[in-house]
Amino acid sequence: MGELSSPARSWRDFVEITKPRVVSLMLLTALVGMFLSMPTMVPLAPVSLGILGIALVAASAAAVNHIADAQIDARMARTEHRPAAMGRVGAVEGLLFSAALGLSGFLVLYVWVNPLTAWLNVASWVGYALVYTLCLKRATPQNIVLGGLFGAAPPVLGWAAITGEIATEALLLTLIIFVWTPPHFWSLALDRKDEYAKANIPMLPVTHGVRATRLQVLVYTLALLVVSLMPFLIGMASWLYLGGAVVLGAGFLRLALLLFAGNERAPKALFRYSVIYLALLFLALVVDHALTMP
Repeated sequence: MGELSSPARSWRDFVEITKPRVVSLMLLTALVGMFLSMPTMVPLAPVSLGILGIALVAASAAAVNHIADAQIDARMARTEHRPAAMGRVGAVEGLLFSAALGLSGFLVLYVWVNPLTAWLNVASWVGYALVYTLCLKRATPQNIVLGGLFGAAPPVLGWAAITGEIATEALLLTLIIFVWTPPHFWSLALDRKDEYAKANIPMLPVTHGVRATRLQVLVYTLALLVVSLMPFLIGMASWLYLGGAVVLGAGFLRLALLLFAGNERAPKALFRYSVIYLALLFLALVVDHALTMP
């Protein structure tokens, strides 16, 4: 009876191992991919079913990540209270939960959306849950760069859910997230350098030092500013989006320069701002698209 009433059986713990905040940001970029895939309003049914399937597969991959990283998370102050790290969700039950989510999402996408989207989600799941989590994260300081491609896939998934195709515009949205990923995570790594070292995770500040990481954050930030202008340059967005991208990019660059100069508060500030930046940048694309829709 004691085991049945254990906190390990709390539904909140199972929800938490799916990384709802991370998945929510991912789903936002997938939705933007959906809305931008058509010149007119997107039908509600494929949007709803597509987001449901993508969310289930993404939650499945996040759960695997939590289970696989339980021992690492237990050694880091930022993550030590996660359900798997505290033993509230065991490996077997967590993986069964992940399998149920993943299979359900795949079936929703394959049956009610289209096979291409279903298999693209499988590829993204394998990339994040297996290649990044089990291999890259533990093997190389470029883990975030190499693994970032899998986390950058949602716009392509959303676009494919509506059109059944992979378009250049969708790949550009993915490129924006791909370039955004290193400064986002490396700013966090700078703020938590000692924790990553304690957990034996070869993040860039641990293997190459703080100054080299600051330089890489600045380089990727400059690249991000250029890439973020490309939707306007290829005619995908109008001056309205361009204005938003410039203002948001200026805020990102300011924090990256402060970080490069050694400001102690900059890593945490840049990490937090980067989340807001990506959400607002993609929302700017949607607003621009809606206002210029024929």
